[in-house]
Amino acid sequence: MIKIYTVAGCSSSRKAKRWLLNNGITFKEINLLTDDIKKEDFLEILALTEHGTEEIVSMRSHAYKSLSLDLEQFSLNSMITIMKENRTILRRPLILDENRLQIGYNNDDIRKFLPRSVRQVKLKDISQEVRNIVMERDFQIQLS
Repeated sequence: MIKIYTVAGCSSSRKAKRWLLNNGITFKEINLLTDDIKKEDFLEILALTEHGTEEIVSMRSHAYKSLSLDLEQFSLNSMITIMKENRTILRRPLILDENRLQIGYNNDDIRKFLPRSVRQVKLKDISQEVRNIVMERDFQIQLS
């Protein structure tokens, strides 16, 4: 099951939800500001990161700057407490399933949440379009 952590006024969150809906992908939406998010949920997100908290914390956010944090100085438990109490420091949307995490909205990267069968069909369609373009170009060259 795909989970998407969003904030209502975030345009990237709206784009990601629209993309998931348009592609028929079911998901559970969790509002970062209003829903109950447990320590285990933060651990699940962090387990999917490559570089830990610095990947999911928006260091350019006003909330982060106002806290004057040095991420290196905190234990994991302390950092989870800080994120739980100051959720506006998190980048958004956070989109994840059992194996993958996407931070923010990226039109190309979000495709990894498409089922493999759909990705293969779309890849075949794109390959056929490329072949058609090449054949048309070659035909035009032969005519000239």
